[in-house]
Amino acid sequence: MEVLDIVQTTVIYLLITIAAIFVIVNPLTTAFAFMSLTTRMNEQKRKDTALKATKISTSLFFIFALLGGVIFQLFGITLAAFRIAGGIILFGIAMGMIRSKGEQEDERKQTKPEGEIADDISVIPLAIPFISGPGSIATVMILTSEAPTIYHTGLVFLAVLITTVTCYYSMVYSKVIVRYLGDSGKQIITKVFGLILAVISVQFVINGGASVLVDFGIFEIPGFEPGPGFDADAGVNADE
Repeated sequence: MEVLDIVQTTVIYLLITIAAIFVIVNPLTTAFAFMSLTTRMNEQKRKDTALKATKISTSLFFIFALLGGVIFQLFGITLAAFRIAGGIILFGIAMGMIRSKGEQEDERKQTKPEGEIADDISVIPLAIPFISGPGSIATVMILTSEAPTIYHTGLVFLAVLITTVTCYYSMVYSKVIVRYLGDSGKQIITKVFGLILAVISVQFVINGGASVLVDFGIFEIPGFEPGPGFDADAGVNADE
């Protein structure tokens, strides 16, 4: 029975983590963008571009996930502050997804960087910002920082890998997705993802607020401990 409980807990945690990352990355948006950006490419070039974008975005996620704790310590950032800031950013993105009528994608397509990197769409805009944008990177950093054990951190990495691999196949089969979903289907799914992301972002803010109360000794909340980066000597209980 204990083994069954462990398996059930693992599956639930993995599904929640995948949902948190998946809805903000939104592979469908990437598929539509990829389709419009690669209309003149042959099939092999399209697959190579999709693979490169997937490798770059996965590497970025892993780097920021691993360095999250170091960044907190280096800049004196508390996990509570990052939760709240990340939640606010994600909420803004979620509102944009819910209200979106396609303008966001058009603006991102029109934004073209200067220099040699502009010719490689696998880096910009596919890997950055469509797959690994600021919001999704913040989400991954928060999830790894909140992971109670190394085992749970591993599940976050697995969720990232599942999401980016999904992005790869959504790009490779973007023609099929675009044909069957169309703009209306894309908009409906984007709005649903936006709603889910809004709920997740609010939960991040709630968790951050609860951590602030614990960090400064205002309340004792079961399950919450002072987060990384918090200077206990600067808290209200410094003299205790």
